[in-house]
Amino acid sequence: MARTRRVAVAIVAALAAGIAPAALGGAAAVAATPSPTAGETTETGTVVQEGGPLVVPSGEEVVTTRVTVTLPEGASGPVEARLLLPITWDFVNGDTYPLSWDITPSCSVDGGPFRPCPLEDPAGGLNRGPHVATMPVTEAAPTITYDIRIEAGRDARRWKDVTGTLDVGAGGAPDLASGPVGFRFAHNTPSADLRTTVLARDRAGVLWQYEGTGLPDKPLKARERIGGGWNAYTAITGLGERTAAGEGDLVARDKAGVLWFYEGSGNPDAPFKPRVRVGGGWNVYTALTTRGRHLLARDKDGTLWYYRRTPAGSPSVPFQGREEMADGGWNAYSSILGRGLGADVVARDKAGVLWSFTDYHQSNGLKFAARQRVGGGWNTYDRIAVARDLSGSRVADYLGRDKNGYLWLYEGIRRGGNDVPPPSRRQIGHGWGIYDTIL
Repeated sequence: MARTRRVAVAIVAALAAGIAPAALGGAAAVAATPSPTAGETTETGTVVQEGGPLVVPSGEEVVTTRVTVTLPEGASGPVEARLLLPITWDFVNGDTYPLSWDITPSCSVDGGPFRPCPLEDPAGGLNRGPHVATMPVTEAAPTITYDIRIEAGRDARRWKDVTGTLDVGAGGAPDLASGPVGFRFAHNTPSADLRTTVLARDRAGVLWQYEGTGLPDKPLKARERIGGGWNAYTAITGLGERTAAGEGDLVARDKAGVLWFYEGSGNPDAPFKPRVRVGGGWNVYTALTTRGRHLLARDKDGTLWYYRRTPAGSPSVPFQGREEMADGGWNAYSSILGRGLGADVVARDKAGVLWSFTDYHQSNGLKFAARQRVGGGWNTYDRIAVARDLSGSRVADYLGRDKNGYLWLYEGIRRGGNDVPPPSRRQIGHGWGIYDTIL
């Protein structure tokens, strides 16, 4: 490692006295190199993370680790520390994310105020080396303490153990001290805006909400009552990403064919504002479902129609004029489900086979590519639904309620650009036979 600042001070003093050191080619170059004076050293300091690696729960909790740095004797002047974290890529489902995208550090020196010290890519976004968080500059002292506060998003749970390096010196160079700083990422409940909800209407017309936890071992919280009177509707479908923060809209068609719009309130205890009338005539459709924030409707002839949301998003005029998306053939499906999280659609045919559809834009509007077979056996369920993300996998999950009232979860996977259910499932509830609608 580099010499201490005492060596640098000695050189400066020599120059001030008019003596040119040998390394600079002065008169003293022909003289023998003197022995180091007492107390001079080339050793570096130490870096100690108190308590060892920091456990970082992904989600709402903020945690702090303290690192104590002991500098070499005689170190002086301003020093800076830099935390270097490796580029940890996630290749799950074909996605790639560096760790720095999902953790937010802030830093404090010697008990001072915290300030943001975001991880930055020295390569300008090329991700060719460690990402760096720069600490505030401070004056050299025998010991310096650095507190590093970490808030991790939901995706940080993908990483387990990550070890970085804290370098301390002039401009963050490791000329005074360098040592490891470790982080262990763990599952935790994500913030409300990152957790989905499942809605269920019982046979008395009461609508219930189940908040997702984002945790794989227990994906749903206990139900909460939204309100009664929902048996007035023959079809209910969500629009957009419905979250535990009260986000996400809903449309419902009554028995007279009138469509009503429920705007998300942003209040998790009362997630919808009072309904607003959209218009009549919607009983020409045999199925309603979502395509992101937009609406899909199948008519009695099996044609699928697309209703785009209006740019202004007015509750009384939430949709533009309809567009034909697929001309006929959709009567072959007993269930049509929009993914909600994006643009994909899945449909179950009368033989129980589940199909996936990817849409694309043409000059004459939005169309579907050729369907892809997901798998058979889905007629085991009398209700199926697509959830935004119950398992924390960042892809849409699927629910199936069987005829005995058991609720099954399929943790979604990415295939061919679509989020589709895998062959494996696990039971996450019972007694769901009391509901006639699950979404």
